[in-house]
Amino acid sequence: MIILGVILLIIGFVASIPVLWSIGIALVVIGAVLAVLGSAGRKIGGRSHWF
Repeated sequence: MIILGVILLIIGFVASIPVLWSIGIALVVIGAVLAVLGSAGRKIGGRSHWF
């Protein structure tokens, strides 16, 4: 999810499309939160790991 967000950020920046830039930021933030919670050992959505 983080990688997809970074790709959308790059495409949005290069193509000057603000919608892609906003979606990319949201995906990076959500992916980072899920990664931190998953590495802390918390179950997310009933799953112990997200990979």
